[in-house]
Amino acid sequence: MSTPAPSQRPDWTGHRIDLEVGPPGHGGFCVARYEGRVVFVRHALPGERVTALVTEDNGGGYCRADAVTVHSSSPDRVTPSCPISGPGGCGGCDWQHVRPERQRAIKAGVVEEQLRRIAGIDRSVVVEELPGGVLGWRSRVRLAVDDDGVAGFRAHRSHRVVAATGCPLSVPGAVDGLLGRRWRPGIELDVTIDAAEQVHVSELRPGRGSRPSARRIAGDGVAVQRAAGRDWRVHPHGFWQVHPAAADVLAETVGSWAGAPRGGTAWDLYGGAGLFASVLAEQVGPGGAVVVVESAPRAVTDGERELADLPQVSFVTGRVERVLARGLGDGAPDVVVLDPPRKGAGREVIHHIGAAGPARVVYVACDPAAFARDVGLLRDQGYRLADLRAFDAFPMTHHVECVGLFELAAERSRNAVTTTPATSPEE
Repeated sequence: MSTPAPSQRPDWTGHRIDLEVGPPGHGGFCVARYEGRVVFVRHALPGERVTALVTEDNGGGYCRADAVTVHSSSPDRVTPSCPISGPGGCGGCDWQHVRPERQRAIKAGVVEEQLRRIAGIDRSVVVEELPGGVLGWRSRVRLAVDDDGVAGFRAHRSHRVVAATGCPLSVPGAVDGLLGRRWRPGIELDVTIDAAEQVHVSELRPGRGSRPSARRIAGDGVAVQRAAGRDWRVHPHGFWQVHPAAADVLAETVGSWAGAPRGGTAWDLYGGAGLFASVLAEQVGPGGAVVVVESAPRAVTDGERELADLPQVSFVTGRVERVLARGLGDGAPDVVVLDPPRKGAGREVIHHIGAAGPARVVYVACDPAAFARDVGLLRDQGYRLADLRAFDAFPMTHHVECVGLFELAAERSRNAVTTTPATSPEE
C-alpha cells in the first residue's frame, strides 16, 4: 500500500495514541513512531509506554504530542518540582520529570548525535553540572499577561498564558510580588535579578514593527553582575548569562583555551559588554590588542565604560559578518573567540575567520545543531575540533552550553580560505 501524500493524511490533532517511546531528540522531546509517522512526544522518557495527546499536526511526516498517561515508567522518572510543568502547562521546562543526572546524559547524547549527524564527528561528551543545583538558578525571566491581566508563562509553542504562583527555577525573589497581581492585559514583563539581588522589571508593550516599547517599573536601570574577577554595571535586560555561575565558568574555560600571546591580537566576536575580552586583555597585556565586535549599541556603551581601564580593548559596533567583510585593521588575530546567538555563526562569518587564519578559535555555543554545522564549516577552513566541554547552564530545559577549541591544522588545503562565502549567515 502506498503512503498517502501529506495533503491526504488525516489531521491527528486532539487524538490520543498509544506509543512505545524511543530515543531523545534535539528540542526537549523523545521520538516515537505510530502508523508509519514520527511522533515528537514531550513529557516522556525512552522505553516508556504512554498514551499521548497529539497537540500539533501539519500533515507532514511527523506530528507533536504530549504524554498524558504513563503505563510503564522509566526508573529515571521523578515527580516534577513545578505543578504547571506537565502536559498543557508552562512551556519553559522540558525535563522536569527526569532526574538531573539523566537530564545531563540526555543532553550529552543530543550533542554527540548532532556532531555525528551534521559534522561527521564521533566524540564522547560529558555535560558538566554547574554550582547551585537544578533549581533557583534562572536570573532572567519573561512573564506574559493574559487578557484578564493575569501574569504567567507561555505554553509550549503557543501564545497561551498559563497562570503561575511561582517558578522554582527562578532565583528566589525574582518573581515574588509580580505573580498574583493584575497587570495591563497583553503586556509582557522582563525580569532580571542581578548579583546584588536587586530586581529589575520592565513592562513591554506591543509596538510598531517587531520591537516592543519598554517602560521601567522596578530597579534603577543598572544591573550589577560579577564575573571574571570584576564587577560589571550593565543594562538589566541586555545580554548576560542566565545562570549565576555560567559567566565565570565560561570565562575561565575561554581563557584557559585562548592562550593569546603577550603583545598579540585577539578578536572577540558577538562580544556583548566584553566579558571574554576582559580575560583576553589580561593575556595580551598593554602592548596587545583585543577587538570586540558587537551589534547592540547598548552593550558596546556598557563595555566601553566597564573596560575603560584596559586601553588594549576596542569595540566595533555592527553585525559581525558586515564588520568582518569590511576588515578589522591590518593585524591578523592570534586567536578568535566567538559567542554567536542560537542560530550560530554561519558560512560567511566562518569564511572570514578562516581567511584571517588565527592559530586557535574558541567557540561558545548555545545550540548543538548550529554548533555542529559550524564545526563542519571550520573543518572546511582547515581547523580541527581539538577539545570540547559542555555545561548544564539551563537545568530542566533541553538547552546546553558548549565550548569548542579549534586548532589550525599544520597544513590546510588551498581551497580552505578561497571558497566564496554564502551571502546568508544562517546557511
